[in-house]
Amino acid sequence: MRATVATLVGAVLLTGGLAACSGSSEAPSTAPSPGAPASSGAPAVQPVAETDVVAPVASGDQPKGITYDVARIPVGARLSTGSSVANGRTTVELEVSGLLPNTKYGSHVHTKPCGAKPADSGPHYQHEKDPVSPSVDPAFANARNEVWLDFTTDARGAAKGAATVEWEFRKGEANSVVVHAAHTSTEHGKAGTAGDRLACLTAAFR
Repeated sequence: MRATVATLVGAVLLTGGLAACSGSSEAPSTAPSPGAPASSGAPAVQPVAETDVVAPVASGDQPKGITYDVARIPVGARLSTGSSVANGRTTVELEVSGLLPNTKYGSHVHTKPCGAKPADSGPHYQHEKDPVSPSVDPAFANARNEVWLDFTTDARGAAKGAATVEWEFRKGEANSVVVHAAHTSTEHGKAGTAGDRLACLTAAFR
């Protein structure tokens, strides 16, 4: 009899727990946080860099995360990136919080670390380098040859962006993620452009 009662109680608790889970109103994330376990047998995305952004300093070493426009990316906004490599393919993820709500931003991996000036992070990293600079030819400035992480923030100013490309970074040549003022253009003569550089996260991808 005691065993029967225990079994019934266990069944009731299990049923209640399942009901609570299935009744959750929170939508599943479209992209895992950097460092979260990957699905479908893919390798886990490993954290590369994460920090709250601050204003650039006048001299000396610059902070890891910098905002160049405090109106559109306030001091204290958080940027986090991670990556994984498998079978010659690279996945990069970007997670942000504390930005303007319901706003479109562009974002790309750049070649140099963040500096005091927005341009210090250099051009976009390209798998096949455009011989012309700045690169606005869609034959080179495209989401297959570069890492584009465009996103649109939710009502709380948070978002995630992700991209997978069919190649690996050259060692030492991909060193930051830059957040821009608009989604990236694919128009000829403007390809790869996304408006002003608003913030930068120094991140040395391997």
